[in-house]
Amino acid sequence: MNTLAQVLAVGVSATLLMDGWALLLRRFGIASLSYCLIGRWLAHMPTGTFTHAHIGKAAPRRHECALGWLAHYATGMAFAALLLAVDDWFARPQPGPALLVGIATVLIPYLLMQPALGLGIAASRAPAPWAARLKSLATHTVFGTGLYLGGLLVAG
Repeated sequence: MNTLAQVLAVGVSATLLMDGWALLLRRFGIASLSYCLIGRWLAHMPTGTFTHAHIGKAAPRRHECALGWLAHYATGMAFAALLLAVDDWFARPQPGPALLVGIATVLIPYLLMQPALGLGIAASRAPAPWAARLKSLATHTVFGTGLYLGGLLVAG
């Protein structure tokens, strides 16, 4: 399998595991981010709107759900590509670098997405900021676990 295919497979695998985690949390009444809202955020960008006071109150955009889900999986694949910086990781996956990448990627929602969606830095304006932060951290840790498991699958 060539390197690009490995990156794509690992990124999709990790993102699928993260989505499975979100489904599990939902069974316990713990809501997760709607990727439709991510699509709405992205769809507003061509008009020059990059931040929102409350993304849920922003005008809906055509195909926002499809755009959000596409962005979600594309981001997972882009994050998997960070493992290219680790010598021979795709040939011999190790859990440390995968978990480090997964956990480090929580900085994207904390510092970019949550503020842009109206939640403040690290969800400081969320109804329960620490619960939101811990849920994001756990989700990105699961993503890192998925990177490692996906790496094992492609190295097979």
